[in-house]
Amino acid sequence: MDTPASLLERLRRPDDPAAWDRFVELYTPLLYYWARCTGLQQADAADLVQEVLVVLFRKLPEFTYDKQRSFRNWLRTITLNKWRESKRRRAPVSFEAGAALDEVAAPDDMAALEEKEYRRHLVGQALEVLRDEFPATTWKAFEEYALNNRHAEEVAAELGLRVGRVYAAKSRVLSRLRQELDGLLD
Repeated sequence: MDTPASLLERLRRPDDPAAWDRFVELYTPLLYYWARCTGLQQADAADLVQEVLVVLFRKLPEFTYDKQRSFRNWLRTITLNKWRESKRRRAPVSFEAGAALDEVAAPDDMAALEEKEYRRHLVGQALEVLRDEFPATTWKAFEEYALNNRHAEEVAAELGLRVGRVYAAKSRVLSRLRQELDGLLD
């Protein structure tokens, strides 16, 4: 299983399409969320995501991950720059008499994204990616106990497990989640 740092390293190799599949699976929803935060409609947001992915396809093979810098901020900057570029292409700005500055300037909605929202979104997406790596009973025990805040005893009785197996399910999934998100929650 790949940690994000190793995933970024795998993206440097042109012969690893599975790395691109994993990257797209993890980041497309986040890129789409950021695109929608700019005020774009669904179709325009999807187009922006595609443009960003094209840029990333070109840039990531030469990208070197630096743990001291924020990979997420780099992605957000690329997304914001592509959005600004598309706004310039669609509607050239004119400085007609009486035009207010705030009507001409593009709002920087991307800066309003909260750290909490980023984390929630990324964790949710990573959990969806990881679901298939676990047996159905393990996942159900984790989901009911850890995500739905049900008592371990109640979950164990419902699933026909020992309580220790419910605790173990939570531990296994969270351990794998930490591994998947290593380096991304900077």
